[in-house]
Amino acid sequence: MYVDMSLDRLAEYRPTPEEPEDFDAFWARTLADSPAGVAGYERVDVGLSTVAVFDVTFPGYAGQPIKAWLLLPRHRTGRLPGIVQYIGYNGGRGIPFEWLTWSAAGYAHLIMDNRGQGGGGKTVAHTPDLNPEGHGSSAPGFLTNGIEDPERHFYRRLITDAVRAVDALKGAPEVDGSRVAVLGGSQGGGLALAVAGLRDDLSAAIVDVPFMCHYRRASTITDNGPYAEIRRWLSGHRDSVDAAMRTLSYLDGLNFAARASCPAWFSVALMDNICPPSTVYAAYHRYAGPRDIAVYHYNGHEGGGPYGVPRTLAALAETLGRPTAQSDTPSGSGPDAASAVPMAAPARTTARA
Repeated sequence: MYVDMSLDRLAEYRPTPEEPEDFDAFWARTLADSPAGVAGYERVDVGLSTVAVFDVTFPGYAGQPIKAWLLLPRHRTGRLPGIVQYIGYNGGRGIPFEWLTWSAAGYAHLIMDNRGQGGGGKTVAHTPDLNPEGHGSSAPGFLTNGIEDPERHFYRRLITDAVRAVDALKGAPEVDGSRVAVLGGSQGGGLALAVAGLRDDLSAAIVDVPFMCHYRRASTITDNGPYAEIRRWLSGHRDSVDAAMRTLSYLDGLNFAARASCPAWFSVALMDNICPPSTVYAAYHRYAGPRDIAVYHYNGHEGGGPYGVPRTLAALAETLGRPTAQSDTPSGSGPDAASAVPMAAPARTTARA
């Protein structure tokens, strides 16, 4: 059954955002304190004959080392358009065999690890959360880790990592840095949305059933998934509602959406009781750039799953261009000896319903 508003109401749902006056200054300072640095790419042989795999380490929040996989089509010509993928809640980069779709389509594909996560029985993570300041009291999970202070919140660190993952992909010699998209579902969708709001050099954002949106409403209408952590924490900290919501407003997808300019493809599932549809639509309606949304009427948090891949491939082809026809022999220089000859970027999308 539908867990939220009717589709007619969702189409009109535009709540007043909770946006701190210093939102832009907060993120400008955060990113300035965590500048892009040099990433390391180590080739690893995992037995794949058509995909080259690199173990990547790049500087994230406060320069702390963050792990990622970089997957490249082994046979290619010219620099490739690239995709940065962000992973769902309590998952991590896992193993390369779990991420073959986008390199098989011809794209350079970087999969960012989630610091401190990876214990949820899904894909594992390999990056610790180095937070020497501590974070005060919290409910089990990550959403209340630092909820008393935006400077110390876990998602300040993870969002910064996500921004710097784009620099790690752009820094690879095989990649055409003018053609990069971000992609993710659930927490990964929330991170893709945040990065789209914090960078002006992206070609597209794929934002599937996003988490990290409209925290106040989410915490009052669902007791499933990570949003329940807010309710659990506030049930004990009865006098901290306003302070907690102020912290979360610095991390809210609604506020990142209002600053995003690249074309975005959202998706929402009307039976999703983990990321309720109204929270997704609230971000979608506030998205400043060209946008489109796919609605899955009879699905829960799985959304479109693999059935959404053709839509994403079409979006990537529209905004990044199709990768060049692959040759039989790589050439040139870089981590996997790819050519450093850039390709012309395609025309950008200018309008979308």
